[in-house]
Amino acid sequence: MKQTITHLLTTTLLLTGVSVAGQKHTQAERYNILWLSCEDIGPVMATYGAPGIETPNIDRLAKEGIQYNHAYSTVGVCAPSRSSIITGMYPVSIGSQHMRTGNHWGYRSPEKETYASYKKVSDKTGRNVPEYSVVPPSYVKCFTEYLRAAGYFCTNSAKCDYQFSCPITAWDEVGNDAHFMNRKEGQPFFAVFNNGVTHESQIWKKKKDPLLVDTSQVVIPAYFADLPVVRQDVGRKYSNIQELDQDIGKWLDQLEAEGLLDKTIIFFWSDHGGPLLRQKRAVGNSGLHVPLIVRFPDQRMAGTVVDDIVSLMDLGPTVLSLAGIEPPQHMHGKAFLGEYKSDAGHTYAFGSADRFDEHTDMSRSVIDGRYVYIRNFMPQLPLTYRLFYREQIDMTQTLLEMDQRGELTGDAAYIFRKTKPVEELYDLKTDPDEVHNLANDPTHQTKLVELRKALAKWQLEVGDKGFIPEHDMVNMMWPGLIQPSTASVTFQASSRHKVELDCVTEGASIAFQKGTQIGTDHWQLYTEPILLKKGETVRARTVRLGYKTSEITELER
Repeated sequence: MKQTITHLLTTTLLLTGVSVAGQKHTQAERYNILWLSCEDIGPVMATYGAPGIETPNIDRLAKEGIQYNHAYSTVGVCAPSRSSIITGMYPVSIGSQHMRTGNHWGYRSPEKETYASYKKVSDKTGRNVPEYSVVPPSYVKCFTEYLRAAGYFCTNSAKCDYQFSCPITAWDEVGNDAHFMNRKEGQPFFAVFNNGVTHESQIWKKKKDPLLVDTSQVVIPAYFADLPVVRQDVGRKYSNIQELDQDIGKWLDQLEAEGLLDKTIIFFWSDHGGPLLRQKRAVGNSGLHVPLIVRFPDQRMAGTVVDDIVSLMDLGPTVLSLAGIEPPQHMHGKAFLGEYKSDAGHTYAFGSADRFDEHTDMSRSVIDGRYVYIRNFMPQLPLTYRLFYREQIDMTQTLLEMDQRGELTGDAAYIFRKTKPVEELYDLKTDPDEVHNLANDPTHQTKLVELRKALAKWQLEVGDKGFIPEHDMVNMMWPGLIQPSTASVTFQASSRHKVELDCVTEGASIAFQKGTQIGTDHWQLYTEPILLKKGETVRARTVRLGYKTSEITELER
């Protein structure tokens, strides 16, 4: 049976009482929703108890909102993590677990979507991995399509990085100039503004900028040698977070000046943990633990601290819930706020680590809030592997050289082990830096067995694709390593003045233009028959995630 976005969205919205054309409540009653996202930081800010840093604006958000103490990403690096956020699915379940699959950082028009057949990357069998766009199951959509169908104006400025090319149906506007101010009068919005000042690359790109913190006061994790170069780069990380905080303050001032602060739900979050060694790309707490704060316009639950486990893949379902839309049942993410808040949250946070750029590996983790369990499926490989991108950071170069000379000792040598244990277990209460492996400790065997079983059960339930060599997985998604194409739109008159749009590709979404929109970059999401008067023209094209977007089909009445 064909299941285009028309069928999928209509079914979802009717089940929740939301009309396809409108909404469950009047537009005047619906809050706007704003995501202020950032990159590569754990909960290193004053409201989370971090010393040596001042974050008054983020602290204000927490004071006026809800602070989540146990929020985790699904992967410790941006693209796989963001794939889970936009779909509400575990990356290992949809094949988006490898970093990175192609040039998907920002939006590219369908005509500019290209893929290199060779990029000096090999899978675990040594075979070539070309660039590709991940093809999830046909029922998987960008969650923003459900918001658009319910009448929200959806914008993203500007990072995508979903592991598949951002579809033309996902956003009303996407790019550096995308802004909710361009919506229709009275139309509620969902908007994303991503701040990159805390990204890993800014550790070396901003190293000559004045520091905003006292490096003698920053906290050096036990897995780093306490050296001047380490304090300098950790200080840069802290300084970048303080710059981020200043930008958050500007947003709060702007929203207040425009009369939107009391009409907008604000989410603040980072896409994964910190930017340094044993943080970014790590599968344990240091790589997955993130800040998450939600502020309501009426400041309900202001100052509340929540210790429940929350995953970043819960963000999409939660936004849908707050908009009065029941999240699709296929999503692994669970709404933690709103009308459709899940009665049963997460007992555990699950994480994954696979190929990172030119390095291929495979590890999985389970976090229950206190204990971290890690299963290494390629234990013959070192914990800290060579990776060109992060070795542009001064302290990384220094620590690698010291390790090669045998100059690191104690906890500072822990992350440079030449092989990994098959299992790792850490107690964050007594060992927050995860340097004392308790996997062989007889007093912790009960917890070890519990988390080991939880991981195995989860991997079976979600169908962990990490066991499939990436070359073979790409061949499964793109048979013969050729990107599949979405079939073109077909038109059919449904009444005297209305036209139905359809597509034979299972799971395809349809975008269309009419009137003055024709020839622009803006595409409307098709959800119901289109009114087309005599002399008017409609243009349409279809897209399924990971597929090549169809050619434009045109109808003139």
